[in-house]
Amino acid sequence: MATIVEYTDRKRPQNLYPDRIISPQRPKPCCFSDMEEIGTLQQDGRCVYQYKRCRKCGFTVKLILGEIADEALLAELRQTLATAFQRNVPD
Repeated sequence: MATIVEYTDRKRPQNLYPDRIISPQRPKPCCFSDMEEIGTLQQDGRCVYQYKRCRKCGFTVKLILGEIADEALLAELRQTLATAFQRNVPD
């Protein structure tokens, strides 16, 4: 999965969203309480994600929020379940 985050300790952290975000390579203690959402929800294939960035140090992560269901697979599963517990009772 591609990302716009460049992890480096050689450059100053910068928020150039939506084009690029420069982030330190490792989180710091401040990251546990000072993370903020950057931008809106995004979709890559079937994954939904959003970037979160620390207000103090600039550490950024791509947070995977969930996966969009495969409708064809769900339809097949529904059909299987609909017939799985049917009994054939002889006349």
